[in-house]
Formats: sequence, structure tokens, C-alpha cells
Amino acid sequence: MSPDPASGRPGVEEVVLLDEGGHEIGTAPKAWVHHADTPLHLAFSCYVFDAAGRVLITRRALDKRTFPGVWTNSFCGHPAPGERLVGAVARRGAQELGLTLDDVRLVLPAFRYTATMADGVRENELCPVLTAVTTTEPTPDPSEVAEVEWTPWAAFRDRVLAGEADVSVWCALQVPALARVELAGGGFAEASYADLPPAARTASGGR
Repeated sequence: MSPDPASGRPGVEEVVLLDEGGHEIGTAPKAWVHHADTPLHLAFSCYVFDAAGRVLITRRALDKRTFPGVWTNSFCGHPAPGERLVGAVARRGAQELGLTLDDVRLVLPAFRYTATMADGVRENELCPVLTAVTTTEPTPDPSEVAEVEWTPWAAFRDRVLAGEADVSVWCALQVPALARVELAGGGFAEASYADLPPAARTASGGR
């Protein structure tokens, strides 16, 4: 079981359900949400960089419910009901990869995608994209992550843009969007938390 973010005690992990406008309409246990008719819900993706500008990419564990064994961005997750977005990112980075994150920044506040697996299980998420920096090395939870790799961002970006990287559906869509807000000196243009879906702004402005 996942810990309850408020108490730290084991509990049922819940996700925030959304209407088409991005407003919260309820919650549901994460374990029950993903199926052939997955309701729209709130998530996030994070791209973690080191001091050398390398991005951490990860391969999802083989027993994950959705898209097992797929290479993707550093990590993803779901804010718990009432949880601040940046807090959820820090929590998930520690849980999944043992990372301490610094300089967490919102870059794609309104990213949304759907993706369907061969067995019909579907992802359906409003999924803001953030970046972060770390000086720690990953210690992956094997139930979440099968492999990790640090790779130069430019090389990874270019492989994805050229269709030469076998990555998750969401990563393949996010990387071109990140390239469009990439800054000449490195990094990405920071977005406003006011542009998040309303449900992600509810908890103290997303931060």
C-alpha cells in the first residue's frame, strides 16, 4: 500500500477525478481507475536533470498495471486529493527513485493525453509537466522502475523528435512540447501556476 500523504501511514492511494474543464468531480482509488474506460484524472510528469544537464530516463517495471517495461521520462505520479502539486512531485521522486529534488519548475501546465494499451487498458490524464534538479543518485524501487539511465538532454530530445527513441506515448508527446519552450542557454521557460487545470490550483496555487 502507498502511504497517505497527510499522515505517512499506509492507506489506499486515491486520484482526483476531473471534468472536461479540469475541475475536481470526485476521487477514486488508483487501483480501480485504469481500465478500458478510464475516467479523466489528474496526474503529473517530471523530468529530472543533474548538474551536467543530463536527463534521467527510466524503464517502467515489468509488472506495472499500465505500459510495463516502457522507457519514459524520469517519473510520473498522481497528486492526492488536496495535495500540493510540487509536494506530490517531491513525494513521488523520493518514493519511486529515492531522489531529493531541487528547483522544481512547472513548464507545461495544461498537457493532456490519452493512450491505449494492446489489452484495451487506457490512460486518460490531465498531466502537467515539471522539471527538477537533483544532486543525488537514483535508488529505484524495483516495483516501479526496472532500469535508469542518465543521458544528455539534447541527444535524448533529438532521438525522440526523429522518432528513433522507443518511449512511452506521453513522453513522445511531451518532448516536442518541451523543445518548443526550451531556452537558448539551457533549461525551459517556466509556466504560470495560474495556467494549471483548476483542480491542480486548488491546493494553495499548486505549489
